[in-house]
Amino acid sequence: MWRSVQRWRGLVIIGAMAAVTLWLAASGQLALYIHPRYNLFTVLMAIIAVVLVVGALVGRRHHDDEDAPPPPRRSRAIALTAAAIAGVFTIGMVVVPPATLSTATAEQRAINASAASDAEAFEAATTADAEQVARFTVREWATILRQTSDLSFFADKPVTELVGFVTPDTSDPDNVFYVSRFTVTCCAVDAQPLGVPVYLPGWSDEFAVDDWVSIDGEFGSNPSSDSDQPVVILPAEVTPIELPREPYLF
Repeated sequence: MWRSVQRWRGLVIIGAMAAVTLWLAASGQLALYIHPRYNLFTVLMAIIAVVLVVGALVGRRHHDDEDAPPPPRRSRAIALTAAAIAGVFTIGMVVVPPATLSTATAEQRAINASAASDAEAFEAATTADAEQVARFTVREWATILRQTSDLSFFADKPVTELVGFVTPDTSDPDNVFYVSRFTVTCCAVDAQPLGVPVYLPGWSDEFAVDDWVSIDGEFGSNPSSDSDQPVVILPAEVTPIELPREPYLF
């Protein structure tokens, strides 16, 4: 039995993980794990892995060490444990539905810790016309708020259909929440949370943490004396929405 485990475990694990990768790509869920720019490369590597695994299975021949004594018990235990962990991980990728990163991760990584202090982006936002402003996402607004809290800057720059998930403001969770998104550079491991504060007293009566919403409104001085955010969105409308097809910002 040990010889069989040794012989097939690597091929089975590689084949299973490659098949799961192809399944995620076919179902449109690969973007929940990696940046879309790497999709083609990842899919090609998975296809190559499947081809090589099939070729290895077809071409298997008798091993010269068939009658050799098995390795020490400790080595076998380590090898079996590693194979079991890899197997459980692979099965879990199929059985457990892929999920987006949420508030729990955002709180661990600190919202807006990675918001860019980008002078060029700020200058572009200063001269943006109404059509461009209407396309601003959480990333653009978070960058702007990092640069300035001057309310005159936000005049004639309304918030239009700003999409994100609900994350409580730690300094005043009763009245203020963030509309949040994760930005991804390579994969979900390096995802960083960005958020724009929204003043809506009693928001938790209407929305749950991690609910996805679309917000229309305008920026203004924060009425909350407890919140650390000087400028917030004063919403005209907060609409619950379904999870976007691409929940991350790339």
